[in-house]
Amino acid sequence: MSDLFSHGEAGLEKGAVALQRYGHSLMGTFGVPMRMLTRGEGSYVWDADGNRYLDLLGGIAVNALGHGHPAWVEAIAHQAATLSHTSNFFATEPQIALAERLLDLAHAPSGSRVFFANSGTEANEAAIKMARKTGKGTIIALEGGFHGRSTGALALTHKEAYRAPFAPLIGDVVFVPPNDEQALAEAVSAAAGDLSAIVLEPIQGEAGVIPLSHAYLALARALTRRHEALLILDEVQTGVARTGAWFAHQLHGIQPDVMTLAKGLGGGFPVGAVIAFGEGPGSMLGKGEHGTTFGGNPLAAAAALATLRVIEDEDLIANVKTVGAHLRERLEAMDGVVEVRGEGLLLGIGLAAPQSAEIAQAAVASGFIVNPPSLDTLRLVPALTLTKAEADTFLTWLEGYLAAHPLTPDLEKGGES
Repeated sequence: MSDLFSHGEAGLEKGAVALQRYGHSLMGTFGVPMRMLTRGEGSYVWDADGNRYLDLLGGIAVNALGHGHPAWVEAIAHQAATLSHTSNFFATEPQIALAERLLDLAHAPSGSRVFFANSGTEANEAAIKMARKTGKGTIIALEGGFHGRSTGALALTHKEAYRAPFAPLIGDVVFVPPNDEQALAEAVSAAAGDLSAIVLEPIQGEAGVIPLSHAYLALARALTRRHEALLILDEVQTGVARTGAWFAHQLHGIQPDVMTLAKGLGGGFPVGAVIAFGEGPGSMLGKGEHGTTFGGNPLAAAAALATLRVIEDEDLIANVKTVGAHLRERLEAMDGVVEVRGEGLLLGIGLAAPQSAEIAQAAVASGFIVNPPSLDTLRLVPALTLTKAEADTFLTWLEGYLAAHPLTPDLEKGGES
């Protein structure tokens, strides 16, 4: 074994030594890591001290096939040995094949096109440029929305703590409450013909798994058409079979003008995409108006193609529906759980009290990785390959924990999540 753990203090566990080194060498942008992970297989990961965890976070909805899926590994290894990167002065077969596959899965009409990036943030930056190309200024986004931390995407991200240190950001962004149809209509009216785009997540992940209603999405679609603006759907977290459909908007029968993807698309390999629906949006960004060095490289495209192929070959959309429904049924029956939000394997467990961080800490100590995106919500975004049996181990643990630690409703919030 290498000297990975040879630089720490005597007597400390390997993981503690590694985290000491982390703190001395990496910027503190992510806080203190929970553990030092060393390997993964399927829905499980192991830390440096040999402890196993059921990974119900999936790299925050990234590891769609779990860890180390053989078909995904083989595709990356084959492509790496063939051609890993070229400049965008050249085309490659994996890049073209991936664009064609995404257009097909999205049921995109003739004239639709794809732009590849490296992340959801970069995909959203391209979408913002498309909004700017309309010649109009106002972008409507949602309170609680999260679209990335680069300065353009950050302007659409609502959380003030993320925004304040980097102000001023791009202007003319108006925030409205999710699912408030009147507020949305009023904001569009106030834009007075200057509306360039409405930007929405079909389910707000970072806000605590808040689904947008069908009526709200339909209104956004109708308003953008009426005012010749773009409907941009950020499906970075909801896309690629996560909700029990290839893309969450398909559950509503609503087609956007622009959709952004990342996270699960590469199954763990960095790749993002913008899908522009139809000839108008598909031709908005011309030569030299946007670009990226690594976007659409053949290695990333091969990883994404393998991910999509496995989802189809193993009928993982059916598994997402089945295991998601099983999780929901058992969770809704638990004392201390007031609601379960979301679709498929993007679920928010609404708690009777603001103790999500405490429960998440207890979970990882017991071998389960979950995420507390808000004070009273636990988020589950596991691999799409998660089995009922694997899910049941967590459900049994959580049921036991809540029985031993009854949650007292937050009286100031009326017990709502």
